[in-house]
Amino acid sequence: MAGEGEEYDYEAPVIPARTAFRRFWPLTKGLRKWLLVVWLCTVLAALAETEAILLFSDLADHALQKGSLAAFWSPAAKWLGIAVVGALVAYAGNSLAAWATERFVMRLREHVFDHVQRLPPHFFQRHRQGDLLSRLTSDVEAIETMVVSGLVGAASAAFSALFYAAAAFWLRWDLAAATFVLAPLFWLAARRFSGSIKDVSRAGRVADGAITSVVEESLGNIVLTQAYDRRDAERRRLHEEASAWFRASVRSTRLNEAYEQLVQVIETVCVLAVIGIGAWEISTGRMTLGQLLAFAAFLGYLYPPVRGLAQLGLTVTAATAGAERLIEILDVRPSVTDPRHGAEVGRPDGTVEVRDVSFRYPGADRTALEGLSFAVRPGELVIITGPSGAGKSTVSKLLLRFYDPDSGDVLLDGVPVRDFPLARLREYVTLLPQETLVLHDTVRANIACGRPGASEQAIVEAAKAADAHDFIARLPDGYDTKVDPNSARLSGGQLQRLAIARAILRDAPVLVLDEPTTGLDALAARRVVKPLRRLMAGRTTIMITHDLNLAPDADRIVVVDRGHVVETGRHDELLARGGAYARLHRSQNNAVLDTGELCMPLWEEPQPPEPAPAPASAATPAPAYEYGHGDGQGYTVPSVLPDGRPLFRDEGVWPSG
Repeated sequence: MAGEGEEYDYEAPVIPARTAFRRFWPLTKGLRKWLLVVWLCTVLAALAETEAILLFSDLADHALQKGSLAAFWSPAAKWLGIAVVGALVAYAGNSLAAWATERFVMRLREHVFDHVQRLPPHFFQRHRQGDLLSRLTSDVEAIETMVVSGLVGAASAAFSALFYAAAAFWLRWDLAAATFVLAPLFWLAARRFSGSIKDVSRAGRVADGAITSVVEESLGNIVLTQAYDRRDAERRRLHEEASAWFRASVRSTRLNEAYEQLVQVIETVCVLAVIGIGAWEISTGRMTLGQLLAFAAFLGYLYPPVRGLAQLGLTVTAATAGAERLIEILDVRPSVTDPRHGAEVGRPDGTVEVRDVSFRYPGADRTALEGLSFAVRPGELVIITGPSGAGKSTVSKLLLRFYDPDSGDVLLDGVPVRDFPLARLREYVTLLPQETLVLHDTVRANIACGRPGASEQAIVEAAKAADAHDFIARLPDGYDTKVDPNSARLSGGQLQRLAIARAILRDAPVLVLDEPTTGLDALAARRVVKPLRRLMAGRTTIMITHDLNLAPDADRIVVVDRGHVVETGRHDELLARGGAYARLHRSQNNAVLDTGELCMPLWEEPQPPEPAPAPASAATPAPAYEYGHGDGQGYTVPSVLPDGRPLFRDEGVWPSG
């Protein structure tokens, strides 16, 4: 199908940290007052530490240097009281900070997850599932570091540094000024490393998402891996992605370690300068030992927040790489949105009309549907069939508003579906998709998801109508048995009957069946036909299928090829006509035709008349029919068999023998 299976380019934006911060800051609404409380706790804790250092200076000068026990008790009691208060304040602040940060992470993850669920199908063909999982986990946590933890940490570090610096200046302003001359070295070191750390962080996050994708794809296709002995190939795939992650991780560690060691050297230079100047000051009698120790302590407390501010810059720079990957997703707009003023109608009867609809998938090079028109009334079964890639499944996507048509309208009871709120429209239209969708939950939950809140009796009645109750009752825990998409407990036909029970319970007026018997053997397909008939009874039913076993029961058959309706009518009428539908029907029931007629197009663009061919002679080769695939590649089918019999007759009847 045009537009499906193709890749679309979504360039990850390159943004500065300030822009990323502004993008996600609105999500802190409701948390900001608590972040302010956390900041106040940090300020109080810094004040307590400052006072404790000043008390230490007093102890050193009056109790230790003079050896006076009497001078010890008063400052010691104050110091202990301040330590207890500081510990309580720090505990309250850190606990509240943890609550606020995790709340933000949960809110951001839900925000991104909700947005992803509204994106069109072609978006998920562009992104690997494992990479999306990585973005919803590690990238979300990186943004929390930048927006919440980073903000609180920056405020805490800034005020702590301010208090310690003020206390140092209060003790000896000249010594503090001489020491702080070296402070810009911290900023220069962080600036030097920031660009490299951002690049390597981006590479590491991409590699982490690729590893998750490889593991998820390999486990999801474990039967293929084992049956085709692809263990070595899968191991090589994982090794390639893991090698990229290894290189990024090692380089990141080296950069961070180099920064840490450089900062350690800068701190050592500063401390040695203080000790050297302080020793000279003590020798001249202008400074006491207690003052020097207190000054050194203030520097010891000052450098960690200063270093933390610089390190925080690197952390925010690295987190920006994760923000870019999330913004790439958030900038993708849903293909459809709720109408501003939804249609005020009750439950529809179910009349569906597709009126002159044309549609091209985003990024596709040709249209999927062009001028398509048909109608289905309540109680009717209309089968849409045609060769692969004809545009059949696109009809279901437009009816459920995964996309809106480029031109024309899809109407439900005469109202364009784009005028319905999405939730209401999808309440009125039940889709039974080609792939049987099963939740990792109990059998009961899988059926009940068709109508949340349904009673136990309604669930059982739906299972009975779908011919599923008997096999469910034989399961180890009955309706409480856990199943999943890869469950070995249930066969494909049983899973399909669970899906039918879900659709019966939903009880929508419009039913769309997309290849309901695909992947089932003949026996399993026959087992689901009866519950399918029950499901379709009284509903507007559109069945998209290659399997024409139900075609005799259809009120109308619509044959689609390359987005156009090429034939429409009842089963017997179309067979008697000997056209496109007849060829499809023969191809399903005659294996010899599978190599030709299943692939050949059913509809051709009008061509100008060709001149009459010259009379054939003995030397003239037998004519041949040329056909084209939807991908533009053609092939030729000879017009005669090796024994000279005609391959095709004008009436479209396959020659005997």
